[in-house]
Amino acid sequence: MKRPKLKKASKRMTCHKRYKIQKKVREHHRKLRKEAKKRGHKKPRKDPGVPNSAPFKEALLREAELRKERLEELKQQQKLDRQKELEKKRKLETNPDIKPSNVEPMEKEFGLCKTENKAKSGKQNSKKLYCQELKKVIEASDVVLEVLDARDPLGCRCPQVEEAIVQSGQKKLVLILNKSDLVPKENLESWLNYLKKELPTVVFRASTKPKDKGKITKRVKAKKNAAPFRSEVCFGKEGLWKLLGGFQETCSKAIRVGVIGFPNVGKSSIINSLKQEQMCNVGVSMGLTRSMQVVPLDKQITIIDSPSFIVSPLNSSSALALRSPASIEVVKPMEAASAILSQADARQVVLKYTVPGYRNSLEFFTMLAQRRGMHQKGGIPNVEGAAKLLWSEWTGASLAYYCHPPTSWTPPPYFNESVVVDMKSGFNLEELEKNNAQSIRAIKGPHLANSILFQSSGLTNGIIEEKDIHEELPKRKERKQEEREDDKDSDQEIVDEEVDENSSGMFAAEETGEALSEETTAGEQSTRSFILDKIIEEDDAYDFSTDYV
Repeated sequence: MKRPKLKKASKRMTCHKRYKIQKKVREHHRKLRKEAKKRGHKKPRKDPGVPNSAPFKEALLREAELRKERLEELKQQQKLDRQKELEKKRKLETNPDIKPSNVEPMEKEFGLCKTENKAKSGKQNSKKLYCQELKKVIEASDVVLEVLDARDPLGCRCPQVEEAIVQSGQKKLVLILNKSDLVPKENLESWLNYLKKELPTVVFRASTKPKDKGKITKRVKAKKNAAPFRSEVCFGKEGLWKLLGGFQETCSKAIRVGVIGFPNVGKSSIINSLKQEQMCNVGVSMGLTRSMQVVPLDKQITIIDSPSFIVSPLNSSSALALRSPASIEVVKPMEAASAILSQADARQVVLKYTVPGYRNSLEFFTMLAQRRGMHQKGGIPNVEGAAKLLWSEWTGASLAYYCHPPTSWTPPPYFNESVVVDMKSGFNLEELEKNNAQSIRAIKGPHLANSILFQSSGLTNGIIEEKDIHEELPKRKERKQEEREDDKDSDQEIVDEEVDENSSGMFAAEETGEALSEETTAGEQSTRSFILDKIIEEDDAYDFSTDYV
């Protein structure tokens, strides 16, 4: 039986429909032509270039390239000039009492250092530039805000910097407990009671997504009942404003406020929260701020952003892993993450990361990689990737962990009773306590069960003198050279043992004939000298610069 042929659908249509489609297409093309005629849009003519037969073709092309480079340089220079003029206008608008003659010295004080630093950045070490910028911020400031991470406040304090501020004379030091929403309320209150015995302390929670004032008003008008995102809410801003405003009234003059601290504690975020605009660059990576930046808050208060402290290599491995921006590059990720893991409570870590109990850090990273689906070729767990993940979470602003304050308050040697009284004078401490209590009630912190207990390593030592950076590298080089010499001695002992074994065999061959013994002893000396020369060449070829990135 033959199968019936399946007919295809016909494409025939009525004349009315076909003419209608053609008419619509003609109208569409006519509309496009009319719009193109209005715009005056023409096809760009292709540059024919310099013909090969033209004389001095290479010279003409070179001149054209030079002309193009000059035009680009001129455009960049004009852009920089416009930016400088806008900055001058903004400063005059924010502070009309300052005359142009007073603005220029401020630019010389704050702005010219950037050009000098750019000129010397190729020759000087970046750590030296950080020290120079930090000293300039401390010298120019009347009040210094030291920003602390509320999860480990003691580990964010630098005794060297605090001592330099105390010795500088008429300067006030205020502590800012930032990221206070990542610790339990009980722990935050205990830290506040501990720190306020020594210095004025402000509870703060910076906004990580600041916007322009116009956008904020529009959003409020559009959605009055809508609750703002958690990242947009800022706590402690009013208390800090009142504290600085009250001190400015007692001084009866314009003041400058410097913001200092270790990397990734939220210095730039605090400035953006106070200004309610994106004035300073912020990000997840550590050490984004590399030079001082002047931001006028109002007519009487100017705030200065600064680069982070330089961590001394003499600190513990956990302090280096948490406070140094280059620790993940200099130190191996496994070592840095293992140092952090060793200071954390194991039971709470297991509950937080939902992994079974572990005996060592390698086992934990293996289970974490399997849990997060981090695998290499062949299904092998990516242990190094899991270590980097742990390090980024603990240095970021999302993980909730806390430290217990010391049981007894022992002031450092550079803080005596007279210094403590002097630091607290000029501030309205009663109003500050009320504002801190309001901020603590408003902040929604995690419960103790949901956060991890961390054992702090104490105060973190820093470097503020350039000469200490000079001395740091040679000491490390000497250590490496000593290690290399020890390895060389051990290699030489191994070679001597091998040569002795060969010589014992050769001495046995001497009994058979004297001629053979002479040849073997000559071969022994040549092999020994060749091996020793090879070891020395390998040690000399080692590049020590790779150890000090």
